[in-house]
Amino acid sequence: MAQRADGGSTLVAVIVGALVIAVAGIGWMVWSGRTPAPDPADMAITLKIPEPPNLPRPSPMPEPRPEPLPVPGPPPLR
Repeated sequence: MAQRADGGSTLVAVIVGALVIAVAGIGWMVWSGRTPAPDPADMAITLKIPEPPNLPRPSPMPEPRPEPLPVPGPPPLR
C-alpha cells in the first residue's frame, strides 16, 4: 500500500493561528490607544525663561586713523 502523505494541515493551522493572534494584537493596540484628548483649558503650563547672564560690555572701538591727503602733483601743461 502507498503511504499516506501529510496534507500540511498542521502548518496551515499554525499560520492561520499566528495571523489571528497578530490581527487581534494590532486591533487591541489600536483600540486601546484611542483616548479622548485633554481639554486645553484644563492644561496648566508653567514656563520659566532663564535670564541672560550679565556680560561685561565690550570696549568701544578706536577711531580709525585719518588717511593722509594726496600730495599735489606738478601743474598741468598748457
